[in-house]
Amino acid sequence: MTNAEILDQITLYAQLLELHGENPFKIRSYHYAVQHLEKQDIELSKLTALELEKLPNVGKAIAGKIDEARTNGQFHQLTEILAKTPAGIVDMLDIAGLGIKKVQFLWQAGIEDTAMLLQACEENKIAEMKGFGDKTQENIRQSLLFRIKQEGRYHLPEATFCAEQLEKYLHATLPALPLMLVGELRQGYETIASLQFIADLAYRPQVQELLNNAPFLLPEMPQNSLFAWAGKVKELGIAVEVRFVGQARWGSEAFALSASPKHLGATFKQKTLLQMAVSQDFATEEAFYQSLGWGYVPAEMREGTFELELASKNTLPTLLTAKDLKGVLHAHSTYSDGKHSLQQMAEACIAEGFGYLGITDHSKTAMYAGGLSEGRVLQQIAEIDKLNAQYPNFRIFKGIESDILPDGSLDYAEDILKKFDFVIASIHAGFKMTAEKATERLIKAIENPYTTILGHPTGRLLLRREGYPVHMEKVIEACAQNKVAIEINANAWRLDLDWRWVRLALEKGVMLSVNPDSHSKDSLWDMRWGILTGRKGGLTASRTLNTFSTESLTEYFNQKR
Repeated sequence: MTNAEILDQITLYAQLLELHGENPFKIRSYHYAVQHLEKQDIELSKLTALELEKLPNVGKAIAGKIDEARTNGQFHQLTEILAKTPAGIVDMLDIAGLGIKKVQFLWQAGIEDTAMLLQACEENKIAEMKGFGDKTQENIRQSLLFRIKQEGRYHLPEATFCAEQLEKYLHATLPALPLMLVGELRQGYETIASLQFIADLAYRPQVQELLNNAPFLLPEMPQNSLFAWAGKVKELGIAVEVRFVGQARWGSEAFALSASPKHLGATFKQKTLLQMAVSQDFATEEAFYQSLGWGYVPAEMREGTFELELASKNTLPTLLTAKDLKGVLHAHSTYSDGKHSLQQMAEACIAEGFGYLGITDHSKTAMYAGGLSEGRVLQQIAEIDKLNAQYPNFRIFKGIESDILPDGSLDYAEDILKKFDFVIASIHAGFKMTAEKATERLIKAIENPYTTILGHPTGRLLLRREGYPVHMEKVIEACAQNKVAIEINANAWRLDLDWRWVRLALEKGVMLSVNPDSHSKDSLWDMRWGILTGRKGGLTASRTLNTFSTESLTEYFNQKR
């Protein structure tokens, strides 16, 4: 089990203890243990029970639970308390706007699942309850509606892991099997509803047998046929479809399953592209586009918008790739809420072949994340100077992720702000705003001469939280006028800037930066998800800030300052 999976169990257990009115000191000890272990650069599943017990803030009881969880998948005390807690109540613990006490109150009032809770909101019953009110009721209602909207969608890394697992499983037995990922995952959408593949028709019997016997898959036999296999991933429930295609029609099927309805419905000589593709056999997608006299459109771009004209004129851009990235420009260290030290983060970047690291710990207002006081800022700057002297071929840029305060100002006075090489300005609190207020707040921060990059501009958390409303056209225009770059926050829970706004940013001349928002050295390559987002909007290396060489980026920052 991963550290995150183990600590999620400990956290849930502490929440359930509180829900059932257990000893608050005991509950607090579990939260302290989790907070400490989240920052440890150790693999909990590889430690013995005695080694676990010796960790700070852990002790024998918690060590025993970790040991049992990593051995059996779940420790028995959690299993027992889950058994006496309605599943709907456990589900309600994740609803924005509800704390443990409010969930406890609702349970006592007879509301035991989210369906009952939504109905109570719609009937205005929650607002009438003590400690709730109209505003809380509406926040809960919106959270529930958001959850309903996201049902059946899956986190991008989860879906990617499942797809890679299936590919490895099939190729372990059939290494020569022609197999291709198609559908939403290939197109790089931010959340995924299903996994789709095409496989060579000649291998159909072997592939179907392997899929039916895969330990991580659940076949749906009635839906299987001579030309398709359907099932789902057991643990997640995400649907899986494998279609069997002859090599002569490989390109036709790959195209038909890897483009949006608008792209497929675009017309060419009085026929849609879909009709053109299925009316004859194409062995490759490249051959299909060549038959139109068009340039090849990468799957990520097939959205039926700007790419159609560019393809017809053979003027499609060369899209950003991972090998274009020269460094990292949004990362946290143990100075704030990161898992690894400044030196460890730098050396991880060096090991990956990067030329620089822009360290951007949280600013002082973000107390929950260990935000840096002015004194800590100066301490970090001094350490950066020492490390830069040690690494002649690598540069640590002095940055900060400065909170955008409610009035749009940044989180330090000018005498501190001018000490940074660059500043990422982000909103982390006060999300309950109108679009007008949010836009005004962002634009004021963009107009601050020390703002270099606008961070995650809507504050969304995919599948978890809707972002605050923003007039994005105005925000992008302000960035263009003030020469402020916009990050594509590549954390897979964010992917913010949304790909639907990338093209407008490029048309306005705004630079973009693919930033991992890394809180550990293991998440530097979260940038892979941001690359997908950028590619959907036509992002090229020349318009991506962290493709610059160290020298060019230094000049860029100096000019901005």
